[in-house]
Amino acid sequence: MILMMLGIAVEKQLKICGFKRNVDVSVLYLAGLGLRSIPSLSLFRKLRYLWIHNNKIQDLSFLEKNYCLTELYLNNNELAHISGALKNLRSLQILLLHNNQLKELAETVKELKGLISLRTLNLFYNPLAYEADYRLYVIHSLPSVQLLDRMPVTQRERELAILVFNYEKSCAVESIAFGKRVDSLPSTSIRHSKGSRPARRLIVPSGREFGNHANKVPFENPEDAVLVRAMTRSLVEFSSVDWNKIPTCQERRLKHKAEESPKKLTIQFR
Repeated sequence: MILMMLGIAVEKQLKICGFKRNVDVSVLYLAGLGLRSIPSLSLFRKLRYLWIHNNKIQDLSFLEKNYCLTELYLNNNELAHISGALKNLRSLQILLLHNNQLKELAETVKELKGLISLRTLNLFYNPLAYEADYRLYVIHSLPSVQLLDRMPVTQRERELAILVFNYEKSCAVESIAFGKRVDSLPSTSIRHSKGSRPARRLIVPSGREFGNHANKVPFENPEDAVLVRAMTRSLVEFSSVDWNKIPTCQERRLKHKAEESPKKLTIQFR
């Protein structure tokens, strides 16, 4: 029955596009057919667009060899996991997985990390979408995604995702204050993902406050010393010379311009 439906869909596509061989098929529409499984589609090497939404599919192993897929519509099925099925689809740009039964957020995101071209992703109406910080976790783990659950990913969300899921990087980012001095340590009263190190408040020993190096009291934790050192402002120096006052080689030979010792202008700032 399934093979018959697939055969009919392929025949329609061949007729519409004027193709003579299955290998030339680039579009397949198998939506709303009540399918629970689909045989391997490896025969369709040039397949780029696949609609299989509104079925009862529970397994995606039939997609393992379709490396040219750029758009995949899997919404409204019965998928409980996608492990091992999508990680090799590096050309995939649009992936709709909403309204399935996906429960493991970390496992699902891990499968999608190899999709370096992914721009649009839908995961809403899955159990995993109700986990704490779900959206920020996906944004942090899949930086190529620009449209998540039908909402654009903002720069503010990307910054917040770094703050929540990569505390060390957020400290480094906050310490780079171009044009101004950082007068306070970054706040650490934030939530972290499960399994990550909990936030702790940095305790600076007396005499080693920001910008004061008179007292060399050691830190109890070496990581605190590294963080404070990273937040000190480095001295930046720019030097320039007025080249209009420097005679050229020809002028030196002809002595048209009196030689002056070059004056260097140096500017220093933090």
